[in-house]
Amino acid sequence: MSCLGAFTGLLSCMVLLIVHSSDGSEIIDGTEVKPHSLPYMALLLRTRPACGGILIDESWVLTAAHCKKIKTVLLGVHSIKAKKDKSRPVIKVKKRFPHPQYVSTTEGNDLMLLKLDKSVKETKTVKCLKLDDAIKDPAAGTSCMVAGWGQTNNGKMSDVLMSVNVTVVDRVKCNSPEYYNRHPVITSGMICAGSDGTNEADTCGGDSGGPLMCSGGLVGVTSFGTKCGRIDKPGVYSYLTEEQLSWIKKTMKKSNI
Repeated sequence: MSCLGAFTGLLSCMVLLIVHSSDGSEIIDGTEVKPHSLPYMALLLRTRPACGGILIDESWVLTAAHCKKIKTVLLGVHSIKAKKDKSRPVIKVKKRFPHPQYVSTTEGNDLMLLKLDKSVKETKTVKCLKLDDAIKDPAAGTSCMVAGWGQTNNGKMSDVLMSVNVTVVDRVKCNSPEYYNRHPVITSGMICAGSDGTNEADTCGGDSGGPLMCSGGLVGVTSFGTKCGRIDKPGVYSYLTEEQLSWIKKTMKKSNI
């Protein structure tokens, strides 16, 4: 049964937070999640862990377009170093579908679909995250959750899946001289979210492509930022608008024909 469910209409020249040499964002100021409590999380590898992703269908993973040359998807992972068994499917990527309007210099449309080489069977530790209608643009001050195996406060990739709550920042504020100063421009297709003004909550190197969850639904995908944990440089996420969700649906349908 497709995990699309009611899929109807449903993350510049500056140095970026998810520095592309490490392709991601680390979880800063976060905590280890309960094992397998986020069964839709995917760990993406080239030859070693590079990015995160979201299993949205038995044959499809959603991630960030700048996570290039991903070859393998690991599912059902909590601890990367834990002994591998049948509960941790390792699946090859059959084809990559970066968003056709992705622009690396501006980070616009930083989304990509990965078609898996074989379908996944849902288990207690592996489940799809259903995509429904687009969720309303979260207002400034909204608390959302991000997750990944990226770098933590010690600067190293985390062995276990981590999460942290981040606070949505108004786009006008995010574009202000004190924040990104429009380099790059934070558009309506992006969501700024990070510190609540007192903590360092953030994503960082290795978290790109992971989920931004607001009110229990998938709202965005980890895209970019500047360094990690800076109050004036919150993480930026690709917003899953109706237009983006329509592209996802059409791409999956066309490829499945």
